[in-house]
Amino acid sequence: MTVEPVNPFDRGPFVQVAALCERVLREADGVVSLIRLVDVVTHTEHGPNAPADMPEIHYPLMLVLVLKSGVSRGRHDITIIPELPSAERLNPMTMSVNMEGGSRGVSIITRLDMVYKLEGLYWFNVQFDGRPITRIALEVRYSRMVTGQATQTP
Repeated sequence: MTVEPVNPFDRGPFVQVAALCERVLREADGVVSLIRLVDVVTHTEHGPNAPADMPEIHYPLMLVLVLKSGVSRGRHDITIIPELPSAERLNPMTMSVNMEGGSRGVSIITRLDMVYKLEGLYWFNVQFDGRPITRIALEVRYSRMVTGQATQTP
């Protein structure tokens, strides 16, 4: 007798939303609106001394994760692990959630206050009790526009 592997899409939790945005509105009736979904950030430097390499930029975003329980019940850990374009992983953020089963779920809305030092593709790896369930991508681009005459430093 062979045992078929468990398909995670048969059991849950199910990812309903996994996104980055600039702002989240939560209305009095409980409805959530995501404002300005972001998957690409372009930083532009202008002027005669625009640097050849991208300077560090600060671009605060909101990470929104909405899960539906499926068969998941009780307390579980959600971990978000940022991954740089260099494949280096930063310190994870872990939070506990309580799943009630069925179509009930949890919404995680958290501010990402990161400094981006590299151009390229950043990943936010999402784990449920240590098991990967999704990834959220953010591409950081740098655009340089040199105008006028460069100033000399004495």
